[in-house]
Amino acid sequence: MLEHTHEPHENVGGKLNWLRAGVLGANDGIVSVAGIVVGVAGATTDNTTILTAGIAGLVAGALSMAGGEYVSVSTQRDTEQALIQLEKLELKNMPEAEERELAEIYEEKGLSPELAARVAKELSEKDALQAHAEAELHIDPDNLTSPWQAAWASLLSFTVGALLPLLAIGWTPVPVRVWACAAAVVFGLVITGWLSARLGNAQIGRAIARNVGVGAITMLITYYVGVLFGVTVG
Repeated sequence: MLEHTHEPHENVGGKLNWLRAGVLGANDGIVSVAGIVVGVAGATTDNTTILTAGIAGLVAGALSMAGGEYVSVSTQRDTEQALIQLEKLELKNMPEAEERELAEIYEEKGLSPELAARVAKELSEKDALQAHAEAELHIDPDNLTSPWQAAWASLLSFTVGALLPLLAIGWTPVPVRVWACAAAVVFGLVITGWLSARLGNAQIGRAIARNVGVGAITMLITYYVGVLFGVTVG
């Protein structure tokens, strides 16, 4: 007989936060830098030009991802803190009304009015803020999202992902380097697709197909854009 284990809500939330900031950061690094280097490779055979463009894309993309995650998660954290402060004020000024509100939430979840009232009373006596924050706001006051963790996760994962196409196209001979880069990108996207599906309990095949499809389309379009606007390096 299979046994199901349920992780605490804060662990699931933390895992999903790292999934978003880490795996998606790696995906962005792989796809965006692959698009840059393959596009430039379609325009010129000069290795220095290709690597310079790729490194510039890596640095700019990593910093942009980190900054964007920091701002986004900081805004989320500020909102969570404001909601918690408002809940504290309401609990201080009208505790009875807040307890009734908590009981109504549990009634909506299927408990009988008597049981819901008892649960609300016991939870409020133990830790009213914790009970209301989790039931009403779906927030754990002791485990708010961290903007610095999200920023560092995005910075590092984008960099790791971006290094894959950059090294593949820089260390292989000219006749095969675009194909080598494409193979490395497909490999990387299969790994990140598998990871995202496993961590998010999603369908693995669909996640991998989506990742690889987006990467392939990106490289195909950028390569032919580079060919169309090709330059000669003397």
